[in-house]
Amino acid sequence: MSTILVCIHGWGGSKESFNDLRKALDGSGIEILTPDLPGFGLEPDPPRPWTNDDYADWVTEWIEHAQPATSNQQPATIHLLGHSHGGRIAIKLAHRQSTKNQKPAVRGPDGPSGPERETRNLTISHLYLCAAAGIPHPPTLKETLGLMAAKTGKTFLSIPGLRRLQSPARTILYKLLGVHDYERASPLMKETLKLVTDEDLTPLLRSINVPTDIFWGRNDTMTPFSDALIMEREIRGSTLHPFDNVRHRIHRDKAKEIAEVIRGRMNA
Repeated sequence: MSTILVCIHGWGGSKESFNDLRKALDGSGIEILTPDLPGFGLEPDPPRPWTNDDYADWVTEWIEHAQPATSNQQPATIHLLGHSHGGRIAIKLAHRQSTKNQKPAVRGPDGPSGPERETRNLTISHLYLCAAAGIPHPPTLKETLGLMAAKTGKTFLSIPGLRRLQSPARTILYKLLGVHDYERASPLMKETLKLVTDEDLTPLLRSINVPTDIFWGRNDTMTPFSDALIMEREIRGSTLHPFDNVRHRIHRDKAKEIAEVIRGRMNA
């Protein structure tokens, strides 16, 4: 059976986000699975605003269905990579696996969640975090001023005769603020974005006992390099790979370097 690498894309991305990494791993014999998350790529929006736990549950089910059935029905063993929002999901799954024998499952309205639910047919043998999200930050001055300007501008542009300018003005404002994710999202996905970004995953990091490699650009302005240092400190035995002059697209800009590390981990 081939070695399996599951790659989870970030917010606004799709499975095509990993084309460069797939190319860099060509000929390695590694089977690469790259789902489109609900709300992105070819996947429709989820039925309601989702949390990080909802996405983690969905990814687990997707992997279980994507995995070829084995005669002994042993849990699938995978290497798991997450970029940005995909990193949130990867952190959730690694935390669940590491704590599955420490606490009972929590049963919600849609059935069991937690350890009973998410790792029954899944074993993560290695974790790769690429500019992973999950550590919240207070709004920057730029974001605060932008929100104030957006609210003021919306009131001003609601005046009859100016309403036709609302859409282009909003697009210009979001471009100046660099918040295209929110601009492009459907109403349901805007609520989802709020839910996933409001959750602080920092307390989960210390529980992770899966071997972990962390890849980060020092010039990342979306998930600052200080987050990488926190993750390196909190995830025991993790290895940080910092890259100068690289921003948030590290999974693309440094695909060859990431692939080299993955090859080494899988051949160890």
